[in-house]
Parts: sequence; C-alpha cells; structure tokens
Amino acid sequence: MSSLTSPASEHVSPAVTSNLDGGSRLSATLRALKHRNFQLFFGGQLISLIGTWMQSVAQSWLVYRMTGSSLLLGSVGFASQIPVFLVAPIGGIVADRFNRHRIVIITQIASMILAGMLAVLTLTGRVTVPEIFVLAVLLGIVNAFDIPARQSFLVDMVGKPDLMNAIALNSSMFNGARIVGPAIAGILVARVGEGWCFAGNAVSYMAVIVGLLLMKLNPPTYAESTKSPVADILEGFRFARDTTPIRALLLLLGLVSLVAMPYTVLMPVFAHRILHSGAKGLGILMGATGVGAMFGALTLATRRGVKGLGRWVAIACGGFAVSLLLFAQSTNFWLSTALLLPVGFCMMLQMSSSNTLIQAMVPDQLRGRVMAMYSMMFMGMAPFGALLGGALADRIGAQLTISIGAVACIGGAAIFALRLPTIRVEARQLIVAQTLSGGEPAQTMTARIVRD
Repeated sequence: MSSLTSPASEHVSPAVTSNLDGGSRLSATLRALKHRNFQLFFGGQLISLIGTWMQSVAQSWLVYRMTGSSLLLGSVGFASQIPVFLVAPIGGIVADRFNRHRIVIITQIASMILAGMLAVLTLTGRVTVPEIFVLAVLLGIVNAFDIPARQSFLVDMVGKPDLMNAIALNSSMFNGARIVGPAIAGILVARVGEGWCFAGNAVSYMAVIVGLLLMKLNPPTYAESTKSPVADILEGFRFARDTTPIRALLLLLGLVSLVAMPYTVLMPVFAHRILHSGAKGLGILMGATGVGAMFGALTLATRRGVKGLGRWVAIACGGFAVSLLLFAQSTNFWLSTALLLPVGFCMMLQMSSSNTLIQAMVPDQLRGRVMAMYSMMFMGMAPFGALLGGALADRIGAQLTISIGAVACIGGAAIFALRLPTIRVEARQLIVAQTLSGGEPAQTMTARIVRD
C-alpha cells in the first residue's frame, strides 16, 4: 500500500498542495451550502435582506428629514423592536410546538405586505410619522415570531454537524446585504426618494418566499407539551437563567444592545450634523459597518469547532467598544468610515460566536424558547437603547452618547473575561452533552475542548 501512495505524495508540487489546501479551506468555509435547502434559503434571503437594509436606511432618513429630531428617530427604532422584547417568548413557544418552515413562510409574506403598504403611502405623498410608527410596531410583532423560528429552522435545514457553519454563513449573508442595501438606498433616496426603497424591499421578499416553497424537508417532529403556554415560557426562562454560560452570554449581549447599538439609530445624525455627508454618506457609513461585519462572520465560518469561542466573545466585545469610542470622537468622514470596519467586524464576531455557543449548549426541545431569549437580548434590548440614545443625544449630543455606551461595553467585556475560566467548566459539560461539534462522539469532543 505504501508503495502506491508514497511516490505520488513525494512528487506533488508545493503549488498543487497549496491549491488543494486552499480548495479544502474554501469547502470547509462553505460546507453548509452543500445542503440544497440551505442553498435555497441562502440565495432567497440574500436578495430579501438587501431590500430590508434599503428600507431600514430609507426609513431612518425619512423620519429624520420629516422631523429633524434625534428623539423621534430613536422612538421609531423603539417602536419597531419593542415587540420583539415583549412577544418573542410567545414566538419561541410557537417555534418549539409548530412547523418552523411554515412559520417562516407566513412571517415573510406578512413582512412583504407591510413593506408594500409603506411604499404606497410614501410614493403617494400621504405618509405621516404616526403611520410609520404603526407599521414599525406591526413589523416588530412579525419579527418576534420570525426570528426564533428562523434561527431554530437552521438546524432543520443542515443538521447539527453543520449548524455552526450555517449560523456563520447566515450572518455573512446578513452583512453582505448590509453592504449593498444601504449603498443602493443612499443613491435611491438622493435621486428618487425613500418610497422606491420601500417598494424594492416589498418585491425582494418574493425571492425568499419562492426559495422556502421549493424546499424539500423531512416531516418535522415537534415535542408535544401538556403544559400551559405560560409554563412553557417559564421553562425557557429558567433554563437561560440557571445555565451560567448562557446567562453570561445573554447578559453581555443585552448590555451591548442597550448601550452601544444605538449608534446605528443615530447614524443619520452623524452623517448630517457631524460628518456633513448627507444621504449618500449615510449609505457609505452603513455599508462600511457591513463590510467589517461580513468579514467577521466569514472568520467564524472558517472554524470547525467551538473551542475558544468564549475568549473570542470577550475580545470581540472589547474591540467593538474601543473602535466605537474612537468613531464617536472622529469628525472626518473617511476616518469615521474606516473606524466602522472594526466596529462591524467585532460586533458580528461577538453576536455570531454567542449564537453558536448558545445553540451548541441548548437541548433541541428548548431551542426555540432559548433563541427567543437570544432575540430579546439582541433585538429586544435595542429599542430601549434606541429610545435612551435618542433622548440623550438630544440633550448631550450624539458623540458623547455613543462614547458613554462604548465605555460601558469595555467594562462588560472585562467582567466577562474575568469570569470566563469559571464559565468554561459548565460550558464544556453542556456542549459535550449535546455532542454538537461536527457530530463527534462525546469522548473525542471532550478531549478537544479540554485542550483549550
């Protein structure tokens, strides 16, 4: 046997070896895309998310143009995301009890209808701030059901071995759209107005809906519960509260969403008052964050295991805060744009790493409810931050508001890092119990984790 293999290996040139290694790395990075269902989801969602980012930027600009108020800008952000905080626990139960595939189809259709309504109102010149608030609240309710179902649906499409890669690729897709969407929105808003961005978003939902309808899935099995909905909600809360690693990840995520993420809501203020770059500049700034975030997600996609992700969370949170603090001090447009690259990179590395670790530790029967807790911390805390950030920015200015939030995040990252050695012990036990890392046997997985 060695006489057949050794000569061949000896005569392989370094260039060929390098190409093979490169191809292997690329295949590993994109391994979740070998699943047909995830291919359909990825392609459709990419198109749809470009439209979503177009609407997000155009809506912020529309509100700011109509009112000139940082407080109202933050209030619209509050209205669009507070339903996630309030309703996500119910969305988590629905995701655990019913067909997630059908839930996601329904939520995408509902989102398309709401985007179409906003487009019609804007294009006909009848849109008012109260109507924007109402539509924002309705979209938030839809998202409260969509996010837990969609996050839990990833495992149904790719299985447990490729789940971490699917989470990373899903995040890279989200941020790839963040690069393109705001750039398109900036051009369209400057040339033809916000209404066409909303119309484009409504049409873009067709791509993901068609992709979802074309999927071929095995008949799903969902655990039947004899408990009341309230008891099921409390079960999910108790698991997140009593599981130290999950609680620590969620609390850090909630802190960042509350005090630092308002920078996205205040971006029109930076673009208009501080950097003097207008709607086109707003699109570039948002796109720069997306470029950094996409690279952060792709960095995670190259990983095969969860070893060391806790340390990544702490470092990424600290890096995000420091970069954001520097951004808040800048008054130069291109310097600010450059600083948003590490802001986006570190932000996405923390979010995606936290998502991966939580999904690696949670039992299947609680996945929807725990991902609802993730949604509450990631998106549900953001409206409180948006309202607080808008109110503070009106009083003390956007730059000081963002600086205060960044300093708070530095403190949170330091506390998480100090507690990490203790947290890691329980995390190892949970991950081994779920045997989620590439479907490896628990013994092999234990050896890999212990080496960390």
